[in-house]
Amino acid sequence: MYGKSCKLNYGFSVFIMCSYRSHLQSSDDLITTYEAIRAGFVALALEKNRRATPYISEARILQEAASQAKTPQDLLKIKGIEMGLLTAAGLSDKSLAYLTPEDKVEAINGLIKNFLELAGTKFIEELVFRFLLTRGDTLGGSMRNVGGALAQRKLTRAIISTLTIAGISYHWQHLKTRKWVAMAIDDSEIELSLRGISWESENGNRTLVYNLTVPLFRSNVDICLFNLAPADLVASKFNIVDSYVALGELKGGIDPAGADEHWKTARTALLRIREAFSRVEHSPHSFFVGAAIERRMASEIWNQLENGTLSNAANLNQENQVASFSRWLCNL
Repeated sequence: MYGKSCKLNYGFSVFIMCSYRSHLQSSDDLITTYEAIRAGFVALALEKNRRATPYISEARILQEAASQAKTPQDLLKIKGIEMGLLTAAGLSDKSLAYLTPEDKVEAINGLIKNFLELAGTKFIEELVFRFLLTRGDTLGGSMRNVGGALAQRKLTRAIISTLTIAGISYHWQHLKTRKWVAMAIDDSEIELSLRGISWESENGNRTLVYNLTVPLFRSNVDICLFNLAPADLVASKFNIVDSYVALGELKGGIDPAGADEHWKTARTALLRIREAFSRVEHSPHSFFVGAAIERRMASEIWNQLENGTLSNAANLNQENQVASFSRWLCNL
């Protein structure tokens, strides 16, 4: 049962300790406090404002350019605002890929005839409002996954800090380019665009990858830790069963109303992981890290830790738990 003990390297000293007992003494330690919930909602609000900044800037540019028009029809004569007009017409960036030039002209003409002309002298305000309405919908879509993004950033920073404190160099994979980059002296904000991180310790090569579809059972797993270097991992196409050191679920949603559903999803995913690897006679570590953990959830998670079903768990809002969990993960 992996939950009872593990080898942990802190700096250059090695010692044996219970993997979760170093930061959890009972199920109560896993429960998310009211203060953490409040802080979580504030963090979401700040992130929403950060993500809205480009859209506000675009709206201001559109307003300034459109101010040259005396009538709604004059908007068609202004160069460089077609995308703004299409957005105000209610078309998302994705939808534009499916439209012909004629479709786009029709959409803009519909905007002018059905809405801007009816607004009279306030047609520019109407244009900007409708632009922001569509952009707001785009923002809302991106915010559905913001909890997970914030959770990944927080855990990533803790992992990077753990490696740095231990004097272990690392490489990190860019989310969009998929290129691996060596650590730099200034590593601030790399967690915003990081998909994976790799390092080498006395235990061998380790590579951590976020949001990976595991070939063994063809389902997405939030976090996978391998005992291979990035190049070997890519060459293997993630198919080497014995290369999986640990797999886990990371749930960053802070709303207590959705906490139980997040745990049910994670619990099902973790069960699928255990069953799939059991069939090929391999037993990697499994773990759960969550932002919103209610009392009943906490009891169930604790029981799984105690009976060895789970190797480790942590509440993402508790800094000491995240730090301890990161040390454990980095030293598997």
